This record gives sequence, C-alpha cells and structure tokens, in this order.
Amino acid sequence: MPRCYLADLHIHTCLSPCADLTMSPTRIVNRAMARKLDIIGICDHNSAENVQATINAACKNDLTVLAGMEVTSVEEVHVIALFDETSQVLNLQETVYANLTPEENKEELFGEQIVANEFDEVEGYNKRLLIGATTLTLTEIVKIIHTCGGLAIASHIDRESYSIIGQLGFIPEDLEIDGLEISPNSNRNDALRKFPEIKKFPLVFSSDAHFLDNIGKAATSFLLEEPTVNEIRKALKNEDGRKIII
Repeated sequence: MPRCYLADLHIHTCLSPCADLTMSPTRIVNRAMARKLDIIGICDHNSAENVQATINAACKNDLTVLAGMEVTSVEEVHVIALFDETSQVLNLQETVYANLTPEENKEELFGEQIVANEFDEVEGYNKRLLIGATTLTLTEIVKIIHTCGGLAIASHIDRESYSIIGQLGFIPEDLEIDGLEISPNSNRNDALRKFPEIKKFPLVFSSDAHFLDNIGKAATSFLLEEPTVNEIRKALKNEDGRKIII
C-alpha cells in the first residue's frame, strides 16, 4: 500500500568545499531525523566519497539515504544524480573524475573537501577541484546518469547561477531530464509564474542544504510503495498510483 514519504533529495556534506564543516554524516542523519524526513539524497559537488558513510550512519534509523551527486556540466549547469546503490554512483564518479580539470582544490579560496566516516571522523581530504565544471555536456551527463541506472534532475532551476535556465536561457526540448528542482527561494506558484515553460516537467523541492539548519527547509512529499529511486521515478511520471503530493 503506497504511503507518503517526505524527501529532501539535495543535501551536501563537508566534502563539498562550499558546505559547512559541520555537515558530517552522523550530524546530517540526526538533523534529518529531527526534521521528520523519510528520504534524503546526498549530493556533493562532482563526488560521492561521503555517500556510503552517510548510509552507514543511518543504518539504525528509519531513514533512507539515496546515493547521489551534483554534477556540473561544461555549460556550468548543475544536475542532481540519484541512485539506490553506492556502486552506481561510484560508476558515475569514475566518469566525472576522468572529466574534471586536473587542477587541485585551493582550500584557502574554496574551502576544505573532507572525506569523513560514519562516526564523523576525518578520513582524508579530496584534492580535486570539485567546485569546477566537468568537460561533459549537459546532454552527456543526463545520458550517463541514466546509463548508470539513476535519476537526473536539473538543480535549483529558479536560481540565476548554475541552473539550466540561468546558464542556457531555456530547457532543450530533446533533453531527457527526469525532473526539475525548485530551491527554497521560491514556491511552486512563483516558479511557474516566472518560468512558465517548466509546467510540463515534474517539479520537486529540495533544500540544497550546505548548513545543518537548512536540511528539510524545502522537501517533497511522494506517494510511494517504498523509498527507492525506482518508486520516485514512477512518482515523477505519475505512474501506478505513485505521485508527487502537492
């Protein structure tokens, strides 16, 4: 029997250089539980090295952690990738790493990129320039995400920077995107009024949290059989009784 699941599908950890250092796996899980979330997506910039630690941190809680990443295209468009399995997102990570600039992260400019374990202990530092763009086009990224078995959702489309509309000025008709994300800066009506072209796409709401207090600030209610990517895919398509609850 389908039931309502409250999901915040776009949360950064301390691996993202722009995220607060308190965004560690256990703290994220605890805050998500306090906000009564059922599903969260861990989506760091161009990396998934803190995904499994967050899944491990949630293993004794009634919280589903989806394996994700926020990939930056060569056009500087951000795309959320969501998977059920860590192995799937790590396959994506391999391709992303191969298409990142060879430059190293400058911690004094962009911030530290901390790889943590499930106990919030520092395991190491990612030295890649994760804040930068890949050499992959938006179309290529969406296809790669689908090939890996995931969902591709255009990030914070209501923002001027790093959004598909902000960077391109439009949503390509042949782009096989699964949905569009609206940030906490807008509500559904305001977004539809400002960007009428988005009405034909499934819309989700996520926090894009970089700080603990922002987790769950925006979230989406789904009617699902179980908290999986395949069920969310059905909800985005309004199939088999699964749907986004508005």
